[in-house]
Amino acid sequence: MSRSRKNLGNGGEGSSRNERLNEDSDFNHEIVQLTKSMSAPHNRLSQDVPGKGRRLPVSPVKMLVGREGNYSGRGRFSSGDCCHVLSRYLPIYGPSVVDRMASGAYVSQFSKDGSLFVAGFQDSHIRIYNVDSGWRVQKDIRARSLRWTITDTCLSPDTRFLVYSSITPVVHIVDVGSATTESLANVTEIHEGLEFSSNASDYEDYSFGIFSVKFSTDGRELVAGCNNDSIYVYDLEAKRLSLCIPAHESDVNAVCFADETGHLIYSGSDDSLCKVWDRRCFVTKGKPAGVLTGHLEGITFIDSRGDGRYLISNGKDQAIKLWDIRKMSSNVNYKPKPRLYDWDYRWMEYPQRARNLKHPDDLSLTTYKGHTVLRTLIRCYFSPAHSTGQKYIYTGSTDSFVYIYDLVSGARVARLRFHEAPVRDCNWHPYYPMIVSSSWDGVVANWEFPGNGDIPKPKRTRRRSLVIY
Repeated sequence: MSRSRKNLGNGGEGSSRNERLNEDSDFNHEIVQLTKSMSAPHNRLSQDVPGKGRRLPVSPVKMLVGREGNYSGRGRFSSGDCCHVLSRYLPIYGPSVVDRMASGAYVSQFSKDGSLFVAGFQDSHIRIYNVDSGWRVQKDIRARSLRWTITDTCLSPDTRFLVYSSITPVVHIVDVGSATTESLANVTEIHEGLEFSSNASDYEDYSFGIFSVKFSTDGRELVAGCNNDSIYVYDLEAKRLSLCIPAHESDVNAVCFADETGHLIYSGSDDSLCKVWDRRCFVTKGKPAGVLTGHLEGITFIDSRGDGRYLISNGKDQAIKLWDIRKMSSNVNYKPKPRLYDWDYRWMEYPQRARNLKHPDDLSLTTYKGHTVLRTLIRCYFSPAHSTGQKYIYTGSTDSFVYIYDLVSGARVARLRFHEAPVRDCNWHPYYPMIVSSSWDGVVANWEFPGNGDIPKPKRTRRRSLVIY
């Protein structure tokens, strides 16, 4: 099928067995009410506006009538009203091509305010695009000390700095606000190296690498997950490590701060466990506050809802799981049971016999299936709070699609089809109905909802030869 092939799967397919919530779960959890309160219109708008009442969704016309009649008693739309309208207009059309490179794209990331977008590629390129200026390349970074690929990038909350990591013990930091467009490491611009080990031999032998790195909300710290089974916290003001935790029994593929306080850290590992770390009561080194069991295979990515309670994780067992840390186990010495089959996700299909297995101690709230997680660390996210009330979760997939699921019903509401290789990462604009996906086919693509007239359109570029790894 040509590059203009259809992008949207049949939303009704989301009712299939592999794409629904666990049938044995009613999912009458607090997060359901939180999601509805953030993304539903004022109850009087759905009940009292003339016409067929008590039916959702309420049409924009009826909502405007309700606002003019001051049905809410506020004389304006609430944030829930706005999300109710915006969340219905999914960014599923297009796409237009932002960029094409001759190597696989590994990272997609909007800045916190949505003005910048970062894409990291395997050939050591990192490009920062100015979204507000028609996707102009604001910074073209050539990374240093690269081993295999860029594993992660992260913009500081104030968008002044970018950090990038590879399979080395060093995280490099770049000044995004400088006037230099071509940022060649330590030639046209300094890429300061932040050392995540006190052992000199680690740097000589590359004895460990960093898979995940994230800024704290205040921009003063970095947390990193490494393939030496450890978590590191780096103090940017003091320019030194402030914490090293031997956290898991296998590679730590994903880490993030749970909320704005920076007290809680989430981690996910190839040992199939998510762990919660509370720095306020970190008395015994290496002991988490709790463990979240439920995945049958390693965890590729985690994303926090930002409230210090809920997170989602993507797993090599081909599933996303939703967690409430208040349900975590206090059995911090839990040992995952060895699997009864031989499987390597880097080159094998997931065994058919394992697809319907369930973890005997599953603590997750629910599970979402339909996408595939093979060959690389596929990422997943909550949709933005501002425009959707976080009522969706979305993920890349090895089968070259982007999947969007309804958080509450578990239905697959969209499947975006365009790429020709695994989609490792994708990111939803924090304010506009826009998703940008990055794939191993070297293409960074922009999906929108028709009518985003105020959003600059990316320029279509000529197809170049692609190298797929």
